[in-house]
Amino acid sequence: MGVRKDLKTARRRGDLAARVCVEVIRENGVVREARSAPLATPPVSGSTADIPFDNAREAPDTVVVRRKSGDAWLPVTAAGFAREVTDVAKGLIAAGLEPGGRVAVMSRTRYEWAVLDFAVWAAGGQSVPVYPTSSADQVEWILRDSGARFAVVEDAGHRATARAAAEGLPARPRVWQIEAGALAELTALGADVPDAEVTKRRAALTPDTIATLCYTSGTTGQPKGCVITHANLHAEAANTVELLHPVFEAVTGQTASTLLFLPLAHILGRTIQIACMLARIEVGHWPSIKPDELRPELRRFRPTFVVGVPYLFEKIHDTGRATAERMGRGTSFDRADGVAVRFAEAVLGEFLGTGRKPGAGLALAWKLYDLLVYRRVRAELGGRLRYAISGGSPLDRRLNLFFLACGIVIYEGYGLTETTAAATVIPPLGPRPGTVGQPVPGTAVRIADDGEVLIKGGIVSSAYWNNEAATRAALTDEWFATGDLGRLDEDGYLLITGRKKDILVTSGGKNVSPSVLEDRLRSRPPVGQCIVVGDNRPFVGALVTLEPEALEHWLAVRKRPKDTPFAELREDPELLADVGSAVAYANEAVSRAESIRAFRLVEGEFTEDNGLLTPSLKVKRHAVAQAYQAEIEALYGG
Repeated sequence: MGVRKDLKTARRRGDLAARVCVEVIRENGVVREARSAPLATPPVSGSTADIPFDNAREAPDTVVVRRKSGDAWLPVTAAGFAREVTDVAKGLIAAGLEPGGRVAVMSRTRYEWAVLDFAVWAAGGQSVPVYPTSSADQVEWILRDSGARFAVVEDAGHRATARAAAEGLPARPRVWQIEAGALAELTALGADVPDAEVTKRRAALTPDTIATLCYTSGTTGQPKGCVITHANLHAEAANTVELLHPVFEAVTGQTASTLLFLPLAHILGRTIQIACMLARIEVGHWPSIKPDELRPELRRFRPTFVVGVPYLFEKIHDTGRATAERMGRGTSFDRADGVAVRFAEAVLGEFLGTGRKPGAGLALAWKLYDLLVYRRVRAELGGRLRYAISGGSPLDRRLNLFFLACGIVIYEGYGLTETTAAATVIPPLGPRPGTVGQPVPGTAVRIADDGEVLIKGGIVSSAYWNNEAATRAALTDEWFATGDLGRLDEDGYLLITGRKKDILVTSGGKNVSPSVLEDRLRSRPPVGQCIVVGDNRPFVGALVTLEPEALEHWLAVRKRPKDTPFAELREDPELLADVGSAVAYANEAVSRAESIRAFRLVEGEFTEDNGLLTPSLKVKRHAVAQAYQAEIEALYGG
């Protein structure tokens, strides 16, 4: 098995393991803090803007990006990329961008986004990412709060949104459209600007210069602009590269490459892009995380690693099961799933020295299902994928083990916009499914007296833009208060147990963290979105939506009409039993007092369009509770 061989190779590479030093601090016998020494030296000069130009000088012919063209992925060299960045930067300067000026970028993930990001920095400016799904009101707030005088949008729809957003502003920003030739237009505009002006502006940047204003999701109010400096970006990207890249290449012998499909408006997508450019890892850009659209490109690009969110891995697993059911082999897939979990548990135990290697019968069963199931999963992901990083929310442990048995190690991480993406990550030589890892090198994690996770280090944003009150509330003695609850194990691995502001208190006085239940419940089809309720109620309940594709498959397998009315589905004993199984699985993670005692299927979906999800797909709990107030009352017999 490839992954088993990789783990054995990793175990032999003690020199790689010794590079990471995590100090654990106990107080009253309990681990309260974990600190990880930096692997990358903090810069004393320069900025992120220098990366493409350093690459062009040191390795001009190295392919750093592959650009989508038709069905092909065409190479872009370091020299070619730096030239394009220079040309666009000159255009921005000619358009009037001053040092420290801000440029909003509203687009899906694509090659032009990468050029624009580095071009804004090379011109001495600051980028302001905007989610491509944002409404005019949301765009108006970000443009007003950031003071961006320029904007680059992807398509005509985004231009219309930006135009509507600008109507209420004192000064309308100048807008370019990517699909209408924005980069070519900027290049032509800057034709008379000397390259030396870009070099001059780059030279004026320092590590402490603001690089970008990244706005939070805004689950409970207006998004806040996180001030991210070039030093913050370097601390995140450089330390992550030093932690992961040498190990992945040494263990697998592969030249690393990745297909980036996370939104570049999200800080995780941005820092992955910077890290890849810093390490000269080939990267491609794809605008969709929808599995049906993403899988064909994974097969064409054939990355060695990807960075995703639990939704992606859940959908790949669900698609595999749905395919098996259509072939009349649903039971066989379920057996393969069980074998995968047991086999991966044994492989991990062998690697970590906590258990015995897989027995002969289990190894034989794995070989059988590798032929029937696991190799098909690998093929769907391009055939070369050996590693994945998952963030955004906890990944179900069983799902992590399933992919491990398929030959793909998924490393979970945890972070926020305020921590420039990952604050913790599973170290490559210490997999521990169910946790979100140890502090990123150069970072410390502490658990406050009330269980809140605190973070300190070079990755932490120093302020919220134009919001001193929020800055003072979040930053105390250099520690950033995340709002999340968690605990540290004996080796400094972090486990997230909930969100502080989301804690429910039942009428019986039991504190319940809904996220633990919701994350597990969402991982089981046909569940779509869900929300756990129970504040000041006698027991914990849940509202559950049905995922459209999963429901369509459920109906097809049972030869039911696709247009079966929801009122009929809501009372269907078989469907209720399947959702009930998902609820039972969620309840396995908590005590009986915290478990879901009743659930109710609700019509519709939680989406950005109806205001129930943020652009980063977080549920707006208060908005959902208001929209489904009658359903909640019905759940409790009201």
